[in-house]
Amino acid sequence: MCDTGDQQTTASVLVKEPAATIVEMLKDVTTYEGEDAVFECRLSRETTQDAQWFLGDVPLQSNEMNELGVQGTRHTLILRKVTLEDCGPISFKVGQHTSVA
Repeated sequence: MCDTGDQQTTASVLVKEPAATIVEMLKDVTTYEGEDAVFECRLSRETTQDAQWFLGDVPLQSNEMNELGVQGTRHTLILRKVTLEDCGPISFKVGQHTSVA
């Protein structure tokens, strides 16, 4: 705020978080039925942006079959005891960026 006595003006500052990018892409995984499949990617920075994992078009959440983890800039997905039905593309999305394996 600026106040000269008979005049006054105000302004505000808005700080936006820079967009994170994917700097280490997903890699294809081959495993045996009944074993775990582990996927990992790394972002350019820690972020509060929503990051999402997908199996095909299905969004994944942490549960007894899927473990999603974040440690700093590293994001991991563990598919527990995979079956043949789990074959397909895995993707990770953050902001406008996507990596697929």
